[in-house]
Amino acid sequence: MTSPQALAAAGAETGISFLSEARPLHVLTLTPFYPSEEDPAQGCFVSEPLHELKGENVVNDVIAVQPFYRGRARAVQSEIASRWQSYFSLPGNVGLPLSGEFLAASLMPQVRKLHRRQPFDLVHAHSALPCGATALSLSKKLGIPFVVTVHGLDAYLTRQAGPRIGKWCAEISKQVYESASAVICISEKVRQHVADVADVRVAVVYNAVDPSLFYPGKEEQRPLVILSVGNLIPIKGHALLLRAFACIANAVSGCSLEIIGDGPERGELARLANHLGIGDRVRFLGRQSRQEVAAAMQRCALFALPSTYEGLGCVYLEAMACGKPVIGCNGQGIDEIIEDRGNGVLVSPGSETELSDALAILLSSQPLRQRMGNAGYETVLSRHTIAHQAAQLAEIYRECVR
Repeated sequence: MTSPQALAAAGAETGISFLSEARPLHVLTLTPFYPSEEDPAQGCFVSEPLHELKGENVVNDVIAVQPFYRGRARAVQSEIASRWQSYFSLPGNVGLPLSGEFLAASLMPQVRKLHRRQPFDLVHAHSALPCGATALSLSKKLGIPFVVTVHGLDAYLTRQAGPRIGKWCAEISKQVYESASAVICISEKVRQHVADVADVRVAVVYNAVDPSLFYPGKEEQRPLVILSVGNLIPIKGHALLLRAFACIANAVSGCSLEIIGDGPERGELARLANHLGIGDRVRFLGRQSRQEVAAAMQRCALFALPSTYEGLGCVYLEAMACGKPVIGCNGQGIDEIIEDRGNGVLVSPGSETELSDALAILLSSQPLRQRMGNAGYETVLSRHTIAHQAAQLAEIYRECVR
């Protein structure tokens, strides 16, 4: 009988991976979302479960990618092997359809070298373009399966890239989805959009929370803080939040609004706050570290993000893990987890009245905030930690390599 060691040695020579119970599953993760020295918080929804996967006997090599015109990113120190790779792409949406081919050409030499040194069993790509298309190419050349995770904006290519480019992207995405051994979506909402592109079976694996970082803390008594975390772009709904806060700021004394995040809307949002007469009660805190975000969630009274373009939204889960009531919008991925008036509040997208009413009700009742926050905490702890997510991913991986 050939020993597992002999099979592993043979695999290293030939590039063929022989999986045994004794050897960890070796996964190559390709992602445009990952922490860097320039932005240590980006892509944490990809990086944090990788540590838990080691407990499932899965090891990862990570190649994080971005087009050359965004500059060169540097990897943060981690026990997970990772590197950043730039690739040629035309700027803007026009470069999306061909981005997978350019990235595959850029990565192939180093991936072959890594594969000879320690064969990969599987490629896990995050988003269909560019990484899914690249994984499809690598899969054919290396003879190993690949899976692709669809997150949020990447599920809405036609809306993101416009009708002509979007249709081209959809055709490539369809090929990626139909060739993958598994398509993983972060919510049922995202799954429905994938189903519009391709007739494939999809596994829903929700993003999750690290409970060692996000856990309940005591809210500050005064001023009561409404917290919002997200990029300052129109789809996140910060302008609506400012207007809703202005409606109740005078009626609910001793409250303020803190906004963590940065983006092109920051100047306009600051001007809007001043115009509404709440400039002295709104703090724009810019980008914050993961630890700073967790601390802000632990001391706030409630969390609100009226986003109208959200595949799921990790920040809602993180605030729930900190025992805080959260406000989100119906029709978004998070409405699969928030039970309205139970473990959080759901409002109609774009409704200033519903949002201001929800803010006023929660700010006026500490017992209600406590009850709702406790329910949210139990929801996360029971099924939405990174340990839950890692176990689901590991099972999908094993099914794909059997």
